[in-house]
Amino acid sequence: MELSDVEYMRQARSAIKKTVALVLAGGRGSRLKHLTDTRAKPAVYFGGKFRIIDFSLSNCVNSGIRKIGVVTQYKSHSLLKHIQSGWSFLDNQMNEFVDLLPAQQRIDEIHWYRGTADAIYQNVDIIKQYGCKYILVLSGDHVYKMDYSYMLLDHIKSGCPLSIACIEVPREQATAYGCMQVDEKNRIISFREKPDDPPAVPGKPDSTLVSMGIYLFNADFLFREMQEDQEDYDSSHDFGKDVIPKIVKKGLANAHNFELSCVKNVDKVKTNYWRDVGNIDSFWSANLDLAAVVPELDIYDSTWPIWTYQLQLPPAKFVQDYEGKHGENVNSVVSAGCIISGSEVYNSVLFNSVRVHSKNFLEGVVAFPNVIIHRHCRIKNAIIDRNCVIPTGMEIGYDHEKDRKYFDVSKGGITVINRNMLKKLKEDHPELFENIPERSKNRPRY
Repeated sequence: MELSDVEYMRQARSAIKKTVALVLAGGRGSRLKHLTDTRAKPAVYFGGKFRIIDFSLSNCVNSGIRKIGVVTQYKSHSLLKHIQSGWSFLDNQMNEFVDLLPAQQRIDEIHWYRGTADAIYQNVDIIKQYGCKYILVLSGDHVYKMDYSYMLLDHIKSGCPLSIACIEVPREQATAYGCMQVDEKNRIISFREKPDDPPAVPGKPDSTLVSMGIYLFNADFLFREMQEDQEDYDSSHDFGKDVIPKIVKKGLANAHNFELSCVKNVDKVKTNYWRDVGNIDSFWSANLDLAAVVPELDIYDSTWPIWTYQLQLPPAKFVQDYEGKHGENVNSVVSAGCIISGSEVYNSVLFNSVRVHSKNFLEGVVAFPNVIIHRHCRIKNAIIDRNCVIPTGMEIGYDHEKDRKYFDVSKGGITVINRNMLKKLKEDHPELFENIPERSKNRPRY
C-alpha cells in the first residue's frame, strides 16, 4: 500500500466520526401491495427474524457510523416501535444515536414530504445540529451487506462532493433504476432515472450500471444543492429525478463500485449481493435465497452481524404428527418459537412462533410471525402475513385462478395471504373455520 493510500485510510477513519447516515424509510411501498397495508416497507419482515431496515442500520453500525437519522412518513407506527425496541443500544453519551425523523412539516407547513430530497430538506435544521462533515443517504428497503467506510475512502480520494454507489444489473431489469454512464476516472457523465432504453456498459451489451440509491455527500454541498432544488418550482424534489442529474451535469459526481465495499460471505462467494425487494416477486425470492445450501447473503457471519429486535422465545421444535409419523424439513429457515408437527417443509422461511400442524406440505412458503397452519394443507410459493390462521385442508398455490378469488397472486405466481383475505373467505365459507379454536390471547403480538 502506498503512503498516500495509508494517509487516505487515516482520513477515512477520522471522517467516519464526522459522518451521519440518513435512512429514507417513508415511502408508501405500494409495490409490496398487501404486505404494506398496515406497515411501512422498511418495517416488513424479512429473513426469518429481521425487518428490511435492519440491513441498512446494521451496515451503518458495523461500518463505524453511529449517528443515524431515520426519516419516516407513511404507516410508520410498527417501524418506530421496532427501532425503539431494537435499536436503543447506542450510547447517547458517546454521541451515538438513532434519531427518528417523522414528517412534521418543520420547514414547509403546507406540504408533507414531496420527494426524497424534500424529506432531507424538511429536516435540515436538525441535520445541521449534528455537526457532520459528510452525509450518507440510504434507502431503508434494500437487502445487502456493505462497509460504508470503504465508500467514504473512495469518496475522499475522488475529490467529488457526491459519490453514488453503483452495481451492474441485467439490462432488461435496469428500467426500474437510475442508470448511469461513467468515464475512465469513474466520473458519472450521464444519469437517467428509470429509462425505457437503459444504456449498456461498454463491452457488456447485456448489462447496465445502475444506482443503488446510496449517496454520500459533503454536507455543505448537499445543503446548497437542496436549497437550489427547493427554489426550482418545476422540480419534484427527488434525488433520482432532479437533484442527482443536475449534479452530474456539473461533472461533480463520482461512481463508487459496490465491488470495493461489498461484505461477502465467509465462503467467499463472488456475487456482490444486493436486492431491491420492492415488489412481491423480488421479496419472496430474496427470502428464499437465505434457504439455499450456501446463500449468497451470509447472515451467519459473526464478524458482520445483522442487528434486530427479537422476543425471548424457546427454540424451534420438530415433533411427530398425530399418528406418530415423522415429517421432513429440507433447506428451510425455521425461527425461534416454531413448532412443526410431522409435516413436510421444503425451501421455506418460517418466522418466529409459526405453528405447522400435522400432515401439511409446504414448499416455497414465507410465513410471517404467529402464523398457524392447520392439518392437511398443501401450500406452494406463498407469503402468509402475520397472525394468519390457515384452516384445515386448504390448497394454495396450485390453481392461481382459484387463489385469486380470495387472495392476491403476483405476476410471478406468488400467492399473498393476509387476515382480511381470510376474513372474507370465512364469511363465504364458515364451514372451513368451524373446528378452529380461538387464538390464545397470550401469544406474542410484536
